[in-house]
Amino acid sequence: MLLQIVFIVVIVGALVTTVALYLRGRSGSPSAHAEFGTLYVTGVSPRPAAQGEQFVTITGTLAGPSVPGETVYGRYAWDVNQWPSPGDEIPVSYPPGKPQHWRIGHPGARPPLGS
Repeated sequence: MLLQIVFIVVIVGALVTTVALYLRGRSGSPSAHAEFGTLYVTGVSPRPAAQGEQFVTITGTLAGPSVPGETVYGRYAWDVNQWPSPGDEIPVSYPPGKPQHWRIGHPGARPPLGS
């Protein structure tokens, strides 16, 4: 009997966790509470000779309503015809107070690696 109760509690816990993650939104789109700022590009990997989407590593300073300036970096699949360069300002979004979890909002970018 005790084993059955433990099993039911584990199943209910897993179900509650799954529903909570679903309701929270795991699609990668910015949440309703996201802050919006800009990324001032300070470094970018060299533009490849190949055409189409290629990987780019971007380093820059993120500034927004609650972040005066924080150095961040990321790696993205990017259209070579819209390759970023140092000095560009790119719109970004991030959770309030967590600029290290920024998401880029540029038409040349695709989702980051691993997503």
